[in-house]
Amino acid sequence: MKQPSLDQLEKRVGSKYALAVLAAKRARTLTEGQFANLYPKGTKPVTVALMEIAEGKIKYEWGKKKA
Repeated sequence: MKQPSLDQLEKRVGSKYALAVLAAKRARTLTEGQFANLYPKGTKPVTVALMEIAEGKIKYEWGKKKA
């Protein structure tokens, strides 16, 4: 599995900080067992999360700012 570049991921999400939060949340759900059997054994959850973000498989919506 080829890992996506940081630039590619940053363009998809918007910022490296948002990317870190999104990847961490997805990795946590993978660690808890959600869809864990779909990936080769030994693949780290953060790697899987970053690959899913790069492929556009993760849908997300950031909260609206209040004035």
